[in-house]
Amino acid sequence: MLMVKMSANLYRIICVNLLLALLPLSVVAQERQETTRADECISIFNDVLRQVDVNYVDTLNYEDLTETAINAMLRKIDPYTVYYPKKNDRELRMMTTGKYGGIGSIIQQRPRPDKAGKKQPKDSLWTYAVNPYEGKPAQRAGMLAGDRILSIDGKTTKGLTVSEVSNNLRGVPGTTVVVEIEREGVAKPIKLEIVREDIHLDAVSYYTTIEADSLSTPVGYIAFNEFTEGSAQAFSNALDELYYNRGARKLIIDLRGNGGGIVDEALQIVNLFVDEGQKVVETKGKTSRSNYIYQTRNKPRYKDLPLVVLVDKNSASASEIVSGALQDLHRATLIGQRTFGKGLVQNVRPIIYGGHIKVTTSKYYLPSGRCIQAIDYSERQKGHELKRDTAGGILPDIVLNDSAKVDICYSLFLNHYFFDYATRYHRLHDSIAKPDQFMLTDGDIEDFCKFLDERKFKYETETGKFFADMLKMAKHEDIDSTTLAQLEALEPMLTPDFREAIERNKDEVKEMLGSEIVLRYYYQRGQAAYNLRFDDEIKRALSELK
Repeated sequence: MLMVKMSANLYRIICVNLLLALLPLSVVAQERQETTRADECISIFNDVLRQVDVNYVDTLNYEDLTETAINAMLRKIDPYTVYYPKKNDRELRMMTTGKYGGIGSIIQQRPRPDKAGKKQPKDSLWTYAVNPYEGKPAQRAGMLAGDRILSIDGKTTKGLTVSEVSNNLRGVPGTTVVVEIEREGVAKPIKLEIVREDIHLDAVSYYTTIEADSLSTPVGYIAFNEFTEGSAQAFSNALDELYYNRGARKLIIDLRGNGGGIVDEALQIVNLFVDEGQKVVETKGKTSRSNYIYQTRNKPRYKDLPLVVLVDKNSASASEIVSGALQDLHRATLIGQRTFGKGLVQNVRPIIYGGHIKVTTSKYYLPSGRCIQAIDYSERQKGHELKRDTAGGILPDIVLNDSAKVDICYSLFLNHYFFDYATRYHRLHDSIAKPDQFMLTDGDIEDFCKFLDERKFKYETETGKFFADMLKMAKHEDIDSTTLAQLEALEPMLTPDFREAIERNKDEVKEMLGSEIVLRYYYQRGQAAYNLRFDDEIKRALSELK
């Protein structure tokens, strides 16, 4: 009996050991099978290309065909796995460093309204400089927001996409580009000679101290744009200035609209406020080298500084690491809206002939173990509809509703009327008050309304557009004449007079139009200082810091 029992135990031990021994072999076999399938697919692609090469009636552009095939394949995976051929090295460099060789201005394409207020066809888009950066080559050479770019080095911009115009403006630092522009109020085109520079966009777009009657000491405010090389040092420098020279003893970190970037930069920022040896984020992937725990390495310099972090639906990736880690470690209060949920990690790998591929290798997990990623892109390969996981992203401690409304301000902004009036205002006024004091008057708003009259502006509500379509359908359907007459009587009520709509939303019109005007005189930092005065989320953050 004892012998039988011992044999049974021995039998179980042998079975377990055999299972453990065979398990790695099964994993290896599975990996080998997957590799074989990949080799077969590559062979099929090569054979298709060879057959087309030999037999197709016309000459083929193999580089274009290959790039199209690669991009189509990667789009099937996720939006972040991207192929960069050698010709796109500049784009890759800008993405990772925040630097590029160019003139330093944001450009935009749109139809230009004619004098009757009608827009030109969409196939005749014109390119405008909308935001020359202060101190950059374009601004120093005299380019203004609202200038229309006619040609670059003698080549017309007509028919070019905004990406093609941008590529023509970029180039090797130190080289000169001749840009011909058209400016409102100037009869003849102007030629500007602009020397390209290595443009570096500031990670810290604006920082200041905010005084509040309810607070005994100033509150520091840092608007942080992107996590590129050196951005953590720029953040640290701004914080040192606020703390040691301006007396800030509490801090608001603004990560709204920050799309993320380099994880090491995020780690350094968290380390300013969190003890050394704390896990900030963990990556988990298919290979062992994709698995890594990022921990703080240094003693915190601002361990006890009270923090509020502002986030929104466009805060992503490294922004979510900073905000999520500070939340998990009970180090900051988060205010705003649920963040984007971009928890996929990309690494840039070199490939043959000078190209690169930015490939998703793992996912981000916060100290609490929650995954940042909100969308499971593996469902796409299974043919399933992509759905957003409500557990993804970072849910703030204090959730504020997005205050954006579809009102007349939306229509005026969307159709560039704020932008165009600011261009005119800048031409007619040599100077304005400082950003923290400037405010449009009722007289300015009346002048703006006259400008809209000149442009033949007609305010169309989204409801009115839907109703007009419904009314057209009703006339084709079996609707009795009495009901149809009642519907037609409602239509004028849904097309309000724009002056009445502006009067109802006057404060918001003043704020948004004023922001565009301030940008013309004081550039990005001035606009940030102006907008701070009207920011409800900043007001809530100050209240929380009490």
